[in-house]
Amino acid sequence: MFDMLSFIELKRDGGEASSGEVRSFVKEFASGRIPDYQAASWLMAVCFNGLSEAELREFTLALADSGSRMTFGKDLFLVDKHSTGGVGDKITLILVPLAAACGLSVAKLSGPGLGFTGGTVDKLAALPGFRTHLTSGEFRDQVRRIGCAVSGHSEDLAPAEGKFYSLRDVTGTVPSLPLICSSIVSKKIAGGADAFVFDVKCGRGAFMKTRPEGKALAEALVSLSRSLGKKSSALVTAMDQPLGEWIGNAAEVIEAVDVLQGRGPADVRELSVKLAGRMLVLAGKGTAEEGERIAEDTLSGGGALEKFREFLQAQGGPVEAAEDPRAVLPLAGETMFLRAEKDGTVDSVDARAIGEGVKRLGGGRQSLHEVLDLSVAVRLCRKEGEGVRRGDPLLEIRYSSGEKLREALPWFSRAFVLAEKYEKKSTAERSIVLETIE
Repeated sequence: MFDMLSFIELKRDGGEASSGEVRSFVKEFASGRIPDYQAASWLMAVCFNGLSEAELREFTLALADSGSRMTFGKDLFLVDKHSTGGVGDKITLILVPLAAACGLSVAKLSGPGLGFTGGTVDKLAALPGFRTHLTSGEFRDQVRRIGCAVSGHSEDLAPAEGKFYSLRDVTGTVPSLPLICSSIVSKKIAGGADAFVFDVKCGRGAFMKTRPEGKALAEALVSLSRSLGKKSSALVTAMDQPLGEWIGNAAEVIEAVDVLQGRGPADVRELSVKLAGRMLVLAGKGTAEEGERIAEDTLSGGGALEKFREFLQAQGGPVEAAEDPRAVLPLAGETMFLRAEKDGTVDSVDARAIGEGVKRLGGGRQSLHEVLDLSVAVRLCRKEGEGVRRGDPLLEIRYSSGEKLREALPWFSRAFVLAEKYEKKSTAERSIVLETIE
């Protein structure tokens, strides 16, 4: 009989569990025989003492094997992408149809928001009728039919990982490197992908606060994937300020469609193209430069937008969202602006503070089963390096509840730091990609 208390004490004291113990723990927790409070205790011990390479590999495989694994046959080579989470990160909504339009097969398992970051499943849930959870058969068939599918956790795909994911969100155990690695890679293994591209965020709005931390996670993800026989690479990308202009579930879908239509913020488009290029490299379709050129041409030529229409139709979403997303996804009805109190230049925008503010508006979870308000959002009216005059808007806030607005305003107010002198800095040449881990 599995002894959970001894298992917790072993990790608390820095010991290493056997592969059988790790497997038993995951099985017992997934079945409900281990209560959340004991699992949370072990998660916190891992935050302090980590996992050995053997424990990490076994924990990852146990999560992947807690349900059925997707299989697509040897004739299909699947490439997947995962972001470690950021504020305003709507890249998956663009990248999945873009990569499929470039001829790749993409089967993506995604989760809801975690901590102060947004989740792809929550964003897609803002689309009326969109099915965010597919059965294994539906998932497989859709990838074969149109080249891509996105699904949240289901009963038969990595169910134990889904339980751990939700528990980490409300127990302060999100920013643990081995827990992040096992969560990400187990979903990739369960989803049946042959190769992975990781978008590892670092900065104020990421779980990895510094570039060295981001690089360490990127290297750990690539190493773990390789140890499990999967091809992978990682991009370390900047997340000091939010990605794009809009933050909020429905609003980020709108901005993603803007990019697919050939508009949208330059940083969102750049990262989408670079990640698609890297996916094409792993699929053996040329160099990084050649892959990016294919992706850029596909995006500019409308191929990605057409694939997005197919994607919406396949999963029950409103196809008209590809043409006029604002008509399908109305934002919260109340609006206010946070304005500059003096002349100056935006020296920094704290993505973490923005994310925490949106969470308090109702756009993120503060308890395990909280229902989100998918319509709340904020828009960055100014980003780093842009000059402002007193009274100029810094942030447009779309809210539904005055009480929640009052909770959010202190976070929004501390997000902007203005330099004293009014000037326009040059930021055009600054790439969002800091380095690449092969």
